[in-house]
Amino acid sequence: MGDERGMTRMLLECKLSDKLCIIQEQQYEIIVIPAFLVGIFLILLGVILWLFIREQRAQRRSPGPQGTAHVPPSRGLSWEEAGHGGNMFVPLKETSVESLLQISTHALAKLQLPREQVSEVLQQIHNGSCGAIYRTKVYIGDPAKPKSVVVKALKESAGLQEVQDFLGRIQFYQYLGKHKNLVQLEGCCTERLPLYMVLEDVAQGDLLSFLWICRRDVMTMDGLPYDLTEKQIYHIGKQVLSALEFLQDKHLFHGDVAARNVLIQADLTAKLCGLGLAYEVHSRGAISSTRVVPLKWLAPERLLLTPASIKGDIWSFGILLYEMVTLGAPPYPEVPPTSILQYLQRRKIMKRPSSCTHTMYGLMKSCWHWSEGSRPSLGELHSRLEAAARTANDKAVLQVPELVVPELYAAVAGVSVQSLSYSYKHFILFLFNIYCGQEENCGLSVTPQGHA
Repeated sequence: MGDERGMTRMLLECKLSDKLCIIQEQQYEIIVIPAFLVGIFLILLGVILWLFIREQRAQRRSPGPQGTAHVPPSRGLSWEEAGHGGNMFVPLKETSVESLLQISTHALAKLQLPREQVSEVLQQIHNGSCGAIYRTKVYIGDPAKPKSVVVKALKESAGLQEVQDFLGRIQFYQYLGKHKNLVQLEGCCTERLPLYMVLEDVAQGDLLSFLWICRRDVMTMDGLPYDLTEKQIYHIGKQVLSALEFLQDKHLFHGDVAARNVLIQADLTAKLCGLGLAYEVHSRGAISSTRVVPLKWLAPERLLLTPASIKGDIWSFGILLYEMVTLGAPPYPEVPPTSILQYLQRRKIMKRPSSCTHTMYGLMKSCWHWSEGSRPSLGELHSRLEAAARTANDKAVLQVPELVVPELYAAVAGVSVQSLSYSYKHFILFLFNIYCGQEENCGLSVTPQGHA
């Protein structure tokens, strides 16, 4: 301390024995010490601002919330490792389509189906940019009983990258394995172009079109009962949760849980489809910047471009419950899609629909906690649904008198009309059946447009 005071007096040009210098010395310390602290503060502030600006620039370089959510990479293994049950992402190390197909056919040997059987009678149900989607019948398992399947084809002019991606999706289904609430891979034809991916056919269609038709006063059509009770909502919801739990066990999440991505069979068995996001995360470690996911189904962390997780699926599951209890109404009907983040940042959630019980609304609200950690786990949510189903009403049919106009729905929900093409066609077919009689469909026919 004495040395410091001596140095201070030297700076002030005072003698060490000069007692009159004490006042000047104290004034000097009063000036120097705050200036030193202010300097440190400014340096720290500059570092913080630099880190903030760098983060903002990184986010601006990233695609907007209409497209992506980045997640930590997942490891991709080679074709050789694929044969031993590992992650079966195809590495792009082959230099030609022919060599890639040769290796893939060996790795996918157990899935290969006779091409002449698959392509014998193909009924086209959709034509996309990468290839057509067909329905046909093949003999799988029981040689005396043909099975209806959906065949996704990759066009003959496909390049190396397109072939790799198509094969990767087949491998992804193989990696997942069987689950009763996921659309199943039945086989493939990959020895030459065009490539075929053969999937289970769920002919009754998607849950969204089913909900829209439930708004009409009709009992059954094509063997499917077009009404819905509270207990049946829990029944469908538990099946979707079962599929999500299966994905979680594989260290995956779905990323786009919605009624449009659930297929329904005649016995109300639910099949979760739309696994494109799960495939991208599994194979590439991130969601493609070109993939569009409607904003109104996304959790806040997805809208803020933070890493996606299964907790985001839990948020979206709450939206799915809302869709079911309102018979296919768009979520947040009073909020424009581009304003949904600001709406949620004010900690607002959807109000309880008039057709929704307090028990079900409580389940929805538990899914819509802003904080991921406050949302229930899939297992907890499954248990709560089972408990609610035990006392749920199984007699009163949900009724919503207003019919859906698909174009208006698309605008309010923030989805493309093309993504609703099957729901729209199925809905139109239903209206024709009302006027023409349920024994015929007036010459119209519609079919689901793929399950990937």
